Amino acid sequence: MYTYDTVSAAVDGLRQRGYKMDFNLSENCLICHDDKFNAGDFEITEFYRFEGDTDPADEAAVYAIESNKGLKGVLVTGYGPSAEGMGPEMAKKLLMHKH
Repeated sequence: MYTYDTVSAAVDGLRQRGYKMDFNLSENCLICHDDKFNAGDFEITEFYRFEGDTDPADEAAVYAIESNKGLKGVLVTGYGPSAEGMGPEMAKKLLMHKH
């Protein structure tokens, strides 16, 4: 696994290694363009956690995602107080990597 000091460095590093797509979190799935991916439709291949120095709202997580359709991309989301709402299946899939 690689080490990054910032969210932008992690995203840039993943992009350089082929994670070109942008995934967005929805309540029950990930979305990339018009495609939807349920929890069983993708794997998290890498995970990076960033903590805000002074503001807990600055906490973020960067996920390297590979879908069952062969798409490789990045999901950036908050955690802790800034975490986005998500359904239980997505929460279980994403939260298991936050430890």
